[in-house]
Amino acid sequence: MLKKIMVFISAVVFIISSNGTNVNYTASAADKLSEVVFENFDTSINGGEPIKGVDISSVIAIEKAGVEFYNERGDEEDIFAILSRKGVNYIRVRVWNEPYDNNGNTYGGGNNDLYVAAEIGKRAAKYGMKLLVDIQYSDFWADPAKQTRPKYWQPHDHEKLKTEIYRYTTWVLETITEAGGDIGMVQVGNETNCFFCGEKDMYKICDLFSSGNKAIRDFNKNILIAHHFADPSSGHFDWYAKVMAECNLDYDIFAASYYSYWHGTTDNLTAVLKGIADKYNKYVMVAETAYPYTSEDGDTFGNAVSQYSENVELRYPISVEGQAQCLTDVFQAVANVGNKGIGVFYWEPAWLGAYNISWEEQSKLWKQYGSGWATDCAAEYDASVTATGGSAYDNQALFDFSGRPLESLNVFSNIYPHKEGFTEDYFMTGDVYSDGIIDVFDMILLRKAIIEKKKDVFCDINSDGDISIADLVAMEKYIHGKEDFKIVKRGNPPKK
Repeated sequence: MLKKIMVFISAVVFIISSNGTNVNYTASAADKLSEVVFENFDTSINGGEPIKGVDISSVIAIEKAGVEFYNERGDEEDIFAILSRKGVNYIRVRVWNEPYDNNGNTYGGGNNDLYVAAEIGKRAAKYGMKLLVDIQYSDFWADPAKQTRPKYWQPHDHEKLKTEIYRYTTWVLETITEAGGDIGMVQVGNETNCFFCGEKDMYKICDLFSSGNKAIRDFNKNILIAHHFADPSSGHFDWYAKVMAECNLDYDIFAASYYSYWHGTTDNLTAVLKGIADKYNKYVMVAETAYPYTSEDGDTFGNAVSQYSENVELRYPISVEGQAQCLTDVFQAVANVGNKGIGVFYWEPAWLGAYNISWEEQSKLWKQYGSGWATDCAAEYDASVTATGGSAYDNQALFDFSGRPLESLNVFSNIYPHKEGFTEDYFMTGDVYSDGIIDVFDMILLRKAIIEKKKDVFCDINSDGDISIADLVAMEKYIHGKEDFKIVKRGNPPKK
């Protein structure tokens, strides 16, 4: 009660000295979506709950560059706490061997060396989230177009390279575990489409894979091993799985990168993954996906995909609703595989730039903290780098440019079954104070929110997408029993 009295006093003081105004916000998108149910989900995987993951590898670097995250109430909060409360149960993190030049200058892309990965793993574990360690066996980005060996491995022959892969994999697992990370899964390579650590012979690649896989099994037999390939529409996935079977490769999960604007339909995604699950008896999942919610640019660097892009197929509207529907459909596509479909990871849903600053200011931060996709120092290692740059995926994030969660982030809480004890993020229209009661204290805070122009979904009492004096009038009538309004409620109110 003392806290409520203090809220009352501070809000009254604020109201006396302020004038009202209207605030627009985006109405709920994810609440309108269908639930996705993974039928007969294998209880040996993730405690019986589908993997609902995000890759936030850039998070340490962008926080150092000044990016902040806020909950739906507008309060600054640890992004790991926000994600956990929204239903995310797995964090994916990339690991590069030595993402620095000889003078110690960062290559950028989040500075994702082993120690950054360990810090992310520790923070994830604090909120009960497991870790997928994406070991890329490179000093910088590894993808279908480039799989450059780490600088110090480049002279090695095949056998020496196998030895180094085993040793490095072991070191990664030991370091992250000792730091407090809860490793549930390891990727041996990233988007290894017949290309890995400089090798292009798939049979030799499998031999290299086997060295990393053995290190994982030797360390902890309960950790799942994944191999990762991009683009299920390529027609090559079955061949990759066939060669791995011929080589008797010991692994658990065949993982895909699937971006709907590049990689075909979700029906094809299901068909391809189900073919591998049925034929080779492997679990399958999507290790990367994303979709834009806006064509605007938040960090002055430009966007990888927007309404202006060529050679893309935009299967959904570029909006929060379209983004939420895309993510829901990807989950549904994996669920449709059957009991070998285990989940989805969203790629870099929080890779933002510092909010509302100039290109010159952003560029200094990218170079100092490695918070953009690359710095010019990476050009010595990666020929595709021509200059320092930022995030081309901030318009595909699940947070807006100021760090507030979009409604599309609620998709994760719509994926079932839930583990016992899961509690959805609390929400009740009109309960601005978040104590489970709508009373005069909520009126005071609503008035304050209108004056401060806060975009708070708790405050749209009449559900018209506009926060204004009309909401205040509707709440007053409700409190005095003169009028009802539609109360949307989920989760349990936090303890005060």
